[in-house]
Amino acid sequence: MRVLLVVLAATCSVASLTAQQRAISDSDLFAFRWVASPQISPDGRQAAYVLVTVNAKHDGYETSLWLVGTDGASTPRRLTAGPKDGAPRWSPDGSTLAFVRPTDGRPQLHLLPLTGGEAQQLTDLPKGAGPAVWSPDGKTIAFTSNTTAEDLAKQDKKDKGEESKSDVRIVSEAVFRADDEGYLDLAEHSHIWTVPAAMPGDQPAKAHQVTSGEFDEEAPQWSRDGARVYFVADRRKESYYYPTDANLYSVPAGGGAVDTVVDINGLVFAAAPAPDGKAIAFRGFLNPPQPRSYDQLDLFVWRGGRVKNLTTDYDFDMGTDIIGDQAPPRGGGSSPTIWTADGRAVIVTTTEHGRSNLVRFDAQTGAREPLTTGDHAILAYSTTPDARTFALTIGDPTHLPDVYVLETATKRLRQLTHANDSLFAKLQLVTPEDFWYPSFDGKKIETWIMKPVGFTPGKKYPLILNIHGGPHTAYGYIFFHEMQLMAARGYVVVYPNPRGSTTYGQEFGNIIQYKYPGDDYKDLMVAVDSVIRRGYVDSTKLGVTGGSGGGLLTDWTVGHTHRFATAVSQRDVADWLGFWYTADFALFQQGWFHSTPFRDPQEFLARSPVRYADSVTTPLMFILGDADLRTPPTQGGEALFRALKYLHRTTVQVRFPGESHELSRSGKPVHRVERLQHILNWFDKYLLGRPIKLYDVQ
Repeated sequence: MRVLLVVLAATCSVASLTAQQRAISDSDLFAFRWVASPQISPDGRQAAYVLVTVNAKHDGYETSLWLVGTDGASTPRRLTAGPKDGAPRWSPDGSTLAFVRPTDGRPQLHLLPLTGGEAQQLTDLPKGAGPAVWSPDGKTIAFTSNTTAEDLAKQDKKDKGEESKSDVRIVSEAVFRADDEGYLDLAEHSHIWTVPAAMPGDQPAKAHQVTSGEFDEEAPQWSRDGARVYFVADRRKESYYYPTDANLYSVPAGGGAVDTVVDINGLVFAAAPAPDGKAIAFRGFLNPPQPRSYDQLDLFVWRGGRVKNLTTDYDFDMGTDIIGDQAPPRGGGSSPTIWTADGRAVIVTTTEHGRSNLVRFDAQTGAREPLTTGDHAILAYSTTPDARTFALTIGDPTHLPDVYVLETATKRLRQLTHANDSLFAKLQLVTPEDFWYPSFDGKKIETWIMKPVGFTPGKKYPLILNIHGGPHTAYGYIFFHEMQLMAARGYVVVYPNPRGSTTYGQEFGNIIQYKYPGDDYKDLMVAVDSVIRRGYVDSTKLGVTGGSGGGLLTDWTVGHTHRFATAVSQRDVADWLGFWYTADFALFQQGWFHSTPFRDPQEFLARSPVRYADSVTTPLMFILGDADLRTPPTQGGEALFRALKYLHRTTVQVRFPGESHELSRSGKPVHRVERLQHILNWFDKYLLGRPIKLYDVQ
């Protein structure tokens, strides 16, 4: 009897808690608190991080620096007031944090003494400074900046009467603008600078330019003795004409001749020198004989002039490659390549089937050992000099990322922050169901299913198929506000990783080359069929949506089947010919198409959804960012919208002024919420029959 009473009490307690909870709303985004850029102190006792919040006007984000003890019992404390502080980096002795704060609109390095005192501005460069990289002795900081000699000369003149610079642009390169950045200054290049790391006093310190020239340098790293600075660069003019060739170089810390360290005819990324300085570990790939649309990252070690691939028998991605809509906006963070203190192993994140974890690889044999396991995503991390303690940000489908500490000896994870616990305790969130199914050709495909909040067996529900973009990325175990909101509004949400997705191996990712869209569309339709067979979906109330490449597949879907009652296409590609000519990056490398639109327009036309406009009868909404340079609206939703209007079909555009391709992830908070409202309104109108007049012809 006593056991029964305990069970009943527990059941009543859970029921009471559920009754007090509510469904998640679109405007909950305004209250989200994103944790980013975890940086552990050299002694492993504290972790600094960036906290991102929505500002009071809901039109932007504020960032501030926080500190928390790694004992798991400490309360986080705020270090800076913000509102735009970021990229904290510890000095080697743990006494000072270098961080980035805008000054006169440009990011500048600042130093914050942790023993007390105010932050002091360290740099004052006309084009600003990137995150700090401390030298091993803590006396110097390396960073990157786009500042030019002309910028410095103008700063020194301080001549207010100087003739203003022409605003006319001269464009001589194919890549001349970038999504979320706008037009590029092609005369600018990112170079390495250094600056003394002492507290500067009343005036910023004088920075020294270490590299120069016509190429960009990235990811500076100090050699173990502090004598040289390593960096990654592709040192070819108009490199988009050629296969990828980003290599590792080094330069004396005071400047001088540049030496080539690692040249692999491929990509070097996240390089790290070994403790003895005799080896370099990095992620990257070697160029194949024929171009691919997707190149999976492997883990390499360079030693004695030779490169060894440690992951030849491990066919998964290095790093975290899981798509979501809640990565910390403007928060930053990195996933470095880490050597163990004895130089015998290398630690990185890997992603398998939508799960991201830390893995230790033997530096000689490639033998691997997971340091974390679980259905989650590790977004960023840092480690102590001995690589025994890590600070990580980890999230999962029902939790936004928080800071954790990992002791590698015991593999014990300890949560340090609970940034959203008070909000999420009020919400009824859905844990997705992982489901594998055989596709039309027998290939196994993974999908996730979110059932509606309050799901009742035996009841039929409307379904939304949500397609990811890329196409070379993946859904997985990460919080997705859009999916949770759809489930909260009574929809079954299905989100598959069709062929072409990452985290399933090189062959699975590249199999859609020259066939996109195509068989991936078939995978998606089989996913819908598989869920319908479970018996709780109303097959007359199907919706489909997706963004970017998912927008392309949404357009393709409604042009090839009439089974969906409605659709929302977001930031889509509808006309491949127009995309080739107008997107912000060059498609001169033949990884997606065999030829060019002016030599073989039929290949581009055959794979363009707009070609099938005559077949579209599904009511179709387009979500578009007016400043989207990745999938410009003129070739995407706007083009297909005009074709459908000509045909007197039901369609509408929802345009977001000033928003780039990043609308759903880091657009203005108010726009992100409005985007969700429009998507759900459209589905409610055509799947639930709600009388919404907003989108009718006026």
